[in-house]
Amino acid sequence: MKTLMVFDFDHTVVDDNSDTWVVRCLPGQTLPDSIKNSYRKGHWTEFMGRVMNYIGDQEVSPDRVRSVMETIPFTAGMTELLTFISQNKNTIDCIVISDSNTMFIDWILCAAGLQVAVDRVFTNPAKVNELGYVEVQCYHSHECDRCPVNLCKKKVLELYLSEQSGGGVDYKRIFYVGDGGNDLCPTSCLRGHDVVMPRKGYTLEKLLAKLK
Repeated sequence: MKTLMVFDFDHTVVDDNSDTWVVRCLPGQTLPDSIKNSYRKGHWTEFMGRVMNYIGDQEVSPDRVRSVMETIPFTAGMTELLTFISQNKNTIDCIVISDSNTMFIDWILCAAGLQVAVDRVFTNPAKVNELGYVEVQCYHSHECDRCPVNLCKKKVLELYLSEQSGGGVDYKRIFYVGDGGNDLCPTSCLRGHDVVMPRKGYTLEKLLAKLK
């Protein structure tokens, strides 16, 4: 039986937030207040749509966005861990469940040569639209009142585990690695012998401590 590694991405695989890192591609490396102040809690992906529209309006090309995204630092030890996973694919499956987007994650992993470690990425779909702008959409809709409107990581994980089981793959152990508030929900579907690995000093660790 295989082991499953489940990773969040921002502040977990990479040591920053890819959605805020992208602002570095702007000439002044900052957003106008009209964009900054448009965020509503739980609607981050809609906010990022406005951010990427603004970046496109400033005539920043997707290639420029990509070159900036490729400079984001990895969390200490993460490149070594993902390299180890890529060398042991016969015994370890690895997925990413993230509130970033497909283009950012793909660009970052490919630049580091680490995409081979990850079997599946579950995140908000992104593409370059007909205007030449990066366009981000919500991953799915769900009924969970604990999670952002665009992504319930528990729903994603449960569906993945169900699909794998249906294909004859059951996991000896699951390790869930994350940092944020939206990483608490998926930990509730883990079994007693599975392991949650919260990033020290971040929100998930504090939320788990309260549960104890």
